[in-house]
Amino acid sequence: MDRQAVVRRHEVVLREADPRSPLTVGNGEFCFTADLTGLQTFPEHYPVGPRDPGARDATLLGTMSQWGWHSVPPAEPYAIADSMITYESPRGPVRYVDQTGAVKGGTEHGTNNRDLWLRANPHRLHLGRIGFARTDRGPAGEAIGPADLVAAEQRLDAWTGALHSTFRLAGHEVRVITVVDPDRDLVAVRVASPALAAGLLAIRLDFPYGSEDWHSAADWSTPERHRTESEPARDGWTIRRELDDTRYEVRLATSPGSSLRRVGPHTLRLDPGRAGEFELRAWFGPGPTSQDQVPEFADVQRRAAGWWSGYWSSGGVVDLSGTDDPRAAELERRTVLSQYLTALSAGSTPPAETGLICNSWRGKFHLEMHWWHSAHFALWGRPDLLLRSLRWYHDALPVARGIASEQGYRGARWPKQIGPDVREAPSSIGPFLVWQQPHPIFLAELAYRAVADQDPGADRAVLEEFADVVFASADFMADLAVPTDRGYELGPPLIPAQESYGGMRARLWNPTYELVYWHWALDLACRWRERLGRPADPAWREVSDKIIAPVPRAGRYPAIGVDPYTIRTDHPSMLCALGVLPQTTKINSEVMAATLDDVLGDWDWSSTWGWDYPVIAMCAARLGRPETAVDALLADRHKNEVLPNGHNRQTSSLPLYLPGNGGLLAAVALMAAGWTGGPERSAPGFPADWTVRSEGLIPPP
Repeated sequence: MDRQAVVRRHEVVLREADPRSPLTVGNGEFCFTADLTGLQTFPEHYPVGPRDPGARDATLLGTMSQWGWHSVPPAEPYAIADSMITYESPRGPVRYVDQTGAVKGGTEHGTNNRDLWLRANPHRLHLGRIGFARTDRGPAGEAIGPADLVAAEQRLDAWTGALHSTFRLAGHEVRVITVVDPDRDLVAVRVASPALAAGLLAIRLDFPYGSEDWHSAADWSTPERHRTESEPARDGWTIRRELDDTRYEVRLATSPGSSLRRVGPHTLRLDPGRAGEFELRAWFGPGPTSQDQVPEFADVQRRAAGWWSGYWSSGGVVDLSGTDDPRAAELERRTVLSQYLTALSAGSTPPAETGLICNSWRGKFHLEMHWWHSAHFALWGRPDLLLRSLRWYHDALPVARGIASEQGYRGARWPKQIGPDVREAPSSIGPFLVWQQPHPIFLAELAYRAVADQDPGADRAVLEEFADVVFASADFMADLAVPTDRGYELGPPLIPAQESYGGMRARLWNPTYELVYWHWALDLACRWRERLGRPADPAWREVSDKIIAPVPRAGRYPAIGVDPYTIRTDHPSMLCALGVLPQTTKINSEVMAATLDDVLGDWDWSSTWGWDYPVIAMCAARLGRPETAVDALLADRHKNEVLPNGHNRQTSSLPLYLPGNGGLLAAVALMAAGWTGGPERSAPGFPADWTVRSEGLIPPP
């Protein structure tokens, strides 16, 4: 298959400063998001709307890394133990990190300072802004705006991972190439323009303090709270940053003849000299940075092109160009751009919901979303990218064991909203969610399948590497299940994936999706033991076999097992029980088909999220309804919008949503490759009159 043709026909081209669609280059550990100039020249034109009243606007134009975090010093020594609230459970009192202590749901407004600080810290940090400035507009090189650009065109070459920007400024053509090194936290830029020889252009570097706001990764208003120092280095300059306990460095390497001077407390102006071309390489690190020589631009560009062309040339590909249906081209566009965007944040930790492009929930990662971010990497034959973040669970395992032990359970209980310290954020929702518990088992299984497909001799190593994570997850799941006269059940305090029931967490029982997920994942954990030559754990087997099946109401599956049974807002999560999960003995496909029709007929679509549409598509595909599956992925709904740059926009405060992109890729893989034990015909999730060519996909269970 001509993979390059598939990728290049969806090349992103912008000819104006679209405030919703900036373009990003990155490597999974580090990202640089640029405006129409190829740098971060006018960030005020790329705002993120405030989520909460009084919050400051942020920007999508971030320079962000996996290691770049900051904490504001607390007013007093806050301890997570002081945020614990005791709830009654079927096994007795259990303590949770409840944000408000109220049995009904809550928000951050009016919450005590301790809980607010624990939620807000640590927060991911915008490491610094690099933009163009005009030398004829003040000593700092002030203000270039979109109106200054003439005949602008920006092109993202996803095949090589390079951003090409051209425009005219004050009568001079400016050509810019922006790339990120595949193995270093380093952005490299080449500028070619007569404006350089005319002395018109400079580079301005600005460095912020960290921000406790929900979405802002930078505070530009408190220069007295941090330090920025610079000194000459052998290949340019070293910039040293100090923000409370956070330290990092930036090594700048430039073309000969450049000069650097301070023009503000945290603003540096880099004058490129009078040559017609100029190169800048900025290498960020937690400090001190590597003493290796900063690579030349050409080397960075070559290495980036090698990584990205290798990415596209390996793994899976889906070509829909042979289909006349106009929906095919748009679905293929979304598929290609989603592969690019999710790779940008495929790093050593589970991503934030906006990855490394801008902050959401202060840049913290949500473990219930890890499946949606990363499962598709295995399904698309790229298990190495899933393994990057899956290995993080080894580091987090002691904390997860501690949470389970504190609550009186065996095994490991994975938290929900966390930063690199793995500390649970106080919340009236997060600590009560449980659907993230089976995710490591599911993800490990997908990695095992994909590795076995590529190298049958390596699958044993995956089993051995992740046995402790799988088994600790299963221990907790089995212990959490409540033995009753009917079998095993899931009881309070509990909030299902559909968070509409947060206010009734103290009395909620038996969410449909979670019941089936417990059954399937515990059975899978037993099979992992058997693959390793060990007997199945009897407790896991008993809970898997005897956990109750969801009970239909009026011929449809409810979301939960108690009144009000189904609230028609947020995620239609009961559909995950056949779609995300394979067919099991706990689900009747005819009842699920009626449930799907019920959701499609009358749901509050404004309250849904981007991954809900892939959920519908996967459910429809497994039920043999490919037209419904395609319609779901392309549904004309606000939360299913995909911008020119591929961002799955949700709201003004959530301008991109990678779980929507990752969910789409998981759905397309299932629809194109089928599933083990599924229909024999090719592309069972697509209409029969579509021409679907694919290779390299790994069928899910």
